Amino acid sequence: MTNASVALNPNKLVQYLQKMPSEFTKEDLIRYIEENGIQMINFRYVANDGKLKTLNFIITDRNHLDSILSTGERVDGSSLFPFIEAGSSDLYVIPRFKTAFLNPFSEIPTLDILCSFYTAQGEPLESAPEHILKKAHNCFKEKTGMTFKAMGELEYYVKSAKADLYPGEDQKGYHDCQPFTQWENLRREAMVLIAQCGGKIKYAHTEVGNFIIREDGYEQHEIEFIPVEAEDAVDQLLIGKWIVRMLAAREGALVSWAPKITVGKAGSGLHIHMMLEKDGKNLCVENGKLSDVAKKGIAGIMDLAGPLTAFGNTIPTSYLRLVPHQEAPTYVCWGDRNRSVLVRVPLGWLGSKDMIKEVNPQQQADTRDFSSKQTFEFRVPDGSADIYMLVAGLIVAVQHGLEDEKALERAEALYVDMDIFSENFTERLEKLEQLPTCCFESADSLLAKREVFENNNIFPSGTLDAVAANLKAYNDNGLNDRVLGHHEEIMTIVQKYIHCM
Repeated sequence: MTNASVALNPNKLVQYLQKMPSEFTKEDLIRYIEENGIQMINFRYVANDGKLKTLNFIITDRNHLDSILSTGERVDGSSLFPFIEAGSSDLYVIPRFKTAFLNPFSEIPTLDILCSFYTAQGEPLESAPEHILKKAHNCFKEKTGMTFKAMGELEYYVKSAKADLYPGEDQKGYHDCQPFTQWENLRREAMVLIAQCGGKIKYAHTEVGNFIIREDGYEQHEIEFIPVEAEDAVDQLLIGKWIVRMLAAREGALVSWAPKITVGKAGSGLHIHMMLEKDGKNLCVENGKLSDVAKKGIAGIMDLAGPLTAFGNTIPTSYLRLVPHQEAPTYVCWGDRNRSVLVRVPLGWLGSKDMIKEVNPQQQADTRDFSSKQTFEFRVPDGSADIYMLVAGLIVAVQHGLEDEKALERAEALYVDMDIFSENFTERLEKLEQLPTCCFESADSLLAKREVFENNNIFPSGTLDAVAANLKAYNDNGLNDRVLGHHEEIMTIVQKYIHCM
């Protein structure tokens, strides 16, 4: 930790305690609470439905406070997870001190802390999504010697009364600014609050989606994060979603992460960027090019792309988004800067010259190597994803590729350097594997390769059975074909899943 790291960190606990979140102790939190007039604590956690839950505590004295932070609290597990029976339902929720943040919405000074689930025997709940992710990352570190970093792109729509003075242009909202966007202020406020709550944000902007239906205006926005360790990446996505929803609710606007909002307009994804590090070095780059390590990881994702939709595309409208010509993937392939592929290698400052010096002649030349920013991006998931299990699944997939002797051959065979839907690519397109087209197919794909996810005891067998059963319960085989051209039927389905996760 450097003094500059603390000085520039917007997290109020970091500023006050003069240490980074990973160093927070129980004593640190008690000191902050006592010296800053904190009156309440919220334990926050995610259960089976993917939404953030809350358990409120009023602080009555120091002994009570110490007890809360030392032992956690009991909760009814049968009301949080369907696989837990009422006869033995108690679970513990144990606070993770590094996640503590000052609640930006509570009128009463309140500290929020994310929690982990433990059983009556004091062991982590094996099937809790947060623990599945932790197991996956620990196994990855042990087997490969690498750290798995990730970050997400939160795409969402804001629905409100249409703007009459400066209406946006249909489906051309990318990087618009006020006054041609109504909700830039909300997005900026969300960025500030997410950063104060511990999120590492890269940037944010409006997205392509921009349209009007009768009296309602729809604006699409995106908040993109900086790669951090896998568990932290999921935490910041969950807190980010909660903050954006809270701000929109305050303004009386609807915000939705749903993959599809209406017919013929841009859908919203939850793209996940990945980076593999060892001793602080990005292993995705070697000699100024994408490394074999990265290519093997991508090959692993290619092999398990179908099963990964079971964690990342969990509702019927997910597959209304995954259709050709919508900048959403439908076939298993990868490429550079190509938005029609399943895994994209974005522009990453590989071999770029000193552009800043060229634009600013008065600036001294900068000879540093910025290729360490290189990532690879999984473009399939959407806002319905169980983010814990999705990222855990990606870790399993990347490790699968690293351990596969034929991974580089697969990577080479599935690389494309053009729009796969162009007329010149027809013959090649026919040879590519197609992604699942509905939840039912997604479940079958997961079950067909379940042993890869069960390996190393990462995903419990019962968890995979439950995921598959939930997906099959939609009975959505052939849904896209059935609703094609039936606008009202599509909108009925869209509205049913508008508040996913």
